[in-house]
This record gives sequence, structure tokens and C-alpha cells, in this order.
Amino acid sequence: MQPSRRRLVGIHVLCCLAIAAGCASASWSALADQRPNIVLILVDDMGYSDIGCYGSEVQTPNLDRLAADGLRFTQFYNSGRCCPTRASLMTGLHPHQVGIGHMTAPPNEPLDVQGAYQGYLSDNCVTIAEVLRAAGYHTFMTGKWHLGVEDRSTWPLQRGFDRYYGGLSGAFNYFHPGGNRGLTRGNEREVPGDDFYATDAFTDEACRYVTEATEADDRPSRACCGFPARVGRGHAAPFGRRGCRCCGRTRALQGSPARRRCRR
Repeated sequence: MQPSRRRLVGIHVLCCLAIAAGCASASWSALADQRPNIVLILVDDMGYSDIGCYGSEVQTPNLDRLAADGLRFTQFYNSGRCCPTRASLMTGLHPHQVGIGHMTAPPNEPLDVQGAYQGYLSDNCVTIAEVLRAAGYHTFMTGKWHLGVEDRSTWPLQRGFDRYYGGLSGAFNYFHPGGNRGLTRGNEREVPGDDFYATDAFTDEACRYVTEATEADDRPSRACCGFPARVGRGHAAPFGRRGCRCCGRTRALQGSPARRRCRR
């Protein structure tokens, strides 16, 4: 018999239950006040030492600052590819349990199978967004979804997110996304402007979502940003397009493309 959706609850839910059990004597209002804001940044194909705090030659001052004030993992594992890793991160389950044991189905090319390799997120699981929204969180996502594109029931808004802006398919053009690999805002397709660049657009939109939620009420927020820029390496924006994000300048960079540094 197929297990119910609510029975296949992942590690995220178990963590929530553990927290609730440990705070059973506290009132709900006191527990609610302890709910943290959560920002999850998922970057495709980035190596262990590709950011400064792990020894990269590339300067990543903002990420380094987060690491210095937080906790760095010394061991971390993924599922070898983008969408199975996303499936596990979103549900707390093994990717085969949620229908993405290999890859998602390409746009307009359904795999015509059911089960572990069906190529889209199963309805026999809950996402972390669904759990957190039920706990009173604002839930937002920008960027790459890659957990199902053909059936709208697998889209972000149908799987627990209040707002979404990004690309539902696994890969898309970073300057001119379109066709069956275009942009989606909420549940509607959107045509980008002439000055569109995906990384900038997804970051700005995520910041806007968080700002608007903060101004609206005191509920905590959970924002997820999916950046596949490492996948589309040929889609890097020319430096000077909007200026360096760490100093705001538009001056040239030093060194080869792999070792470029901001002249601060």
C-alpha cells in the first residue's frame, strides 16, 4: 500500500518535533518568539574550497563574514547531481523516496514512469516550506527549482512557498531565458527585460520578499535562493555590469578569470 504523504516525513520534521518535545513546558507564544529567520543559499556545482573561508583564491567577503560569525561544516555530503540533492534538501528524504532518483524530466519530455525515477517531486512527502508555513513562517524562493515542471502541482507555490520567482527547469539562459526554459513568477510565466541577468535578478527579488515580509508583520521568514551560475559557466556577467557586490566599484579585475580579485 502506498504510504500517505504525511507519513513520509523527513529529517526537517523530525527536528521540528524534537524542538517541540524539548520545549513542551513552554507556552506556544514563548516558543514562537524563538523561531529564527532562515536563509538557505544553494549553489550548483561549487567545490568544497570555492569560497574564501575554505581556502579559495576567489574573494567572497560576505560569505566569509557569515562563516566567521557562524558554524562551518567540516563534512558535508550531497547526492551527486543538482536535482536529487535539491529533492533531499527540500524534503529530508533520500531522492529515490521522493521520485527524483536520477534526474527530473526535461521540459515537454515526460519520462512516463512512476516511483523512484519518475522525474518530479512526489506527493508522498512534505517539503520544509510546507512544514515551516504551517508553523507560521513566511516562505519565499527565488532561482532554480528543478523539482518538476510539467505538472503545476509540483511547482513551488503548490509545495509550500508563498512567493516564487525563477526558473522551474534545470537550466536556462542567464541573460535571455525563454521558451520552455523561461521564467516563472508565482504560477505565471514572465518575460524578462533587456537588462536581465539571473543572479542579480534572483538576489534582488529575494531581498525584496524579505523586506516586504519584515515590514508586514513580525512573523519569521524562510528564504531559499537557488543559484545555478556554476552550471552555466559561459553565462558569467561581464564585470562592471552592476559593479562589484563587495565594494560597489566597476573597475577592472586582476588576474585570470579563475583568479579575479576586486581591487579594494
